[in-house]
Amino acid sequence: MTAVDVAAPQATRPVPRGPDRQGPRRRRAGRVPFWLAVPSLGGLAVLLAYPTIYLVGLAFTRSSLARPLQQWSGFDNFVEANRSLAFNGSLVRSVVFALAGSLLQVALGTGLAVLLRARGPRLGAAGTLLLLPLVTPPVMVGVAWKLMLAPVGGSFAGVWSALGVPGFNPLGSGPGAFTTLLLIDAWQWTPFVTLLVFAALLGVDGELLEAAQLDGAGAWRSFRSVVWPAILPTVLAVALIKVVIGFKVFDLVVVVTEGGPGVSTILSSYEIYRTGLRGQYDMGTAAAETLVFAVVVGVITAALTAARHRVVRDR
Repeated sequence: MTAVDVAAPQATRPVPRGPDRQGPRRRRAGRVPFWLAVPSLGGLAVLLAYPTIYLVGLAFTRSSLARPLQQWSGFDNFVEANRSLAFNGSLVRSVVFALAGSLLQVALGTGLAVLLRARGPRLGAAGTLLLLPLVTPPVMVGVAWKLMLAPVGGSFAGVWSALGVPGFNPLGSGPGAFTTLLLIDAWQWTPFVTLLVFAALLGVDGELLEAAQLDGAGAWRSFRSVVWPAILPTVLAVALIKVVIGFKVFDLVVVVTEGGPGVSTILSSYEIYRTGLRGQYDMGTAAAETLVFAVVVGVITAALTAARHRVVRDR
């Protein structure tokens, strides 16, 4: 036997492996064990399932604030809610308020975001000023604006006098009060839209903008052809969020107008509050109104979600 034969490495034999015990675990990769989800499911049951079941129980029984769930009443509470002109009118006003407010705030917020992005990638002092209305509690917003809009002694009293309408009170008429609530809500929530759209603008590919400019596209053409398609999904998502937030407006109505003049600014959230927690404290009818309002909100948001999906898919 030569030295070469002695030094030659032996053929490597495959090492037998035991059964692959990791197979089922690998197949279930990404799935959370049920026992880890138990705390979250328990929290959802307490915070969501129980209040919903209790609300449904109130809607189908004679219930007051002091004595809930007294007697089964069937659909009587829903019939009573349908007969209420104030509640039916509040549904229409809530839909108009949510949709008009979302449209106004998305338009203003997108315009401000584009202007801020043109200054550079940082918000700076302008960003700090934008956050002030957003972090102010709605009750404080309502109190401040009600004081400023007071026809006597308000901050805008001098402005009205300079315009030749001393003593002008925008909260004195139905259309004026409703429009004022829309503008106050826009003052508070437009910064929210601006910040989200500004973040989307930061993600626009700069090379595409440079290519459009090299092809001779101006500022408007570049925005329409490059920037707008890139931020459209974000803008539509923000609009949907703002619609949902618009349906929840309650504080401004309570503080600024209390539903007046007349019933012109009574939104559904405020009308439900009046039914259940003021006057006769009819919790059964208030619960029925809440369910009807939830159905209306669900239908509108589902339609808007489907429309957003089609727009994003077909763009």
